Amino acid sequence: MDDFDKKILQILQHDCTRSVSDIADQIGLSTTPCWRRIQAMEKSGIIKGRVALADPEKLNVGLTVFVMIKTNQHNPDWLNDFSQISEDFPEISEFYRMSGEVDYLLRVVVSDMKAYDAFYKKLITQASFADISSSFAMEEIKYSTALPVDYV
Repeated sequence: MDDFDKKILQILQHDCTRSVSDIADQIGLSTTPCWRRIQAMEKSGIIKGRVALADPEKLNVGLTVFVMIKTNQHNPDWLNDFSQISEDFPEISEFYRMSGEVDYLLRVVVSDMKAYDAFYKKLITQASFADISSSFAMEEIKYSTALPVDYV
């Protein structure tokens, strides 16, 4: 990736609805080379997809819960099963395998505490856990889907 690609990617990460000609004008390229660069980044997998970001408050899922999971089953079968189970929970917006004290971290979005309680009760019937604890986000200070491009 050169500087043009980085600039294109920065623009698209903030607004993927921008026209190719608008992006090209902003970075000092003509439209066709700009379009080719975007196509190349999509083909190579640098650009994984283009999405619309929804407002959680307007969708009534304004409560963010970080769920820390510990298991005593550290094997590929358990992880595969739990990964499949997580697909049945639209409330799980992110799912990570961690190092340290916690084995897995989930980011869960729900409408309120009652909805989280229902989610929790359903989750614990689906898999075996050694421990589950939850932390509730009180305020979102920073949220971004844009990734830094300076490390390429």
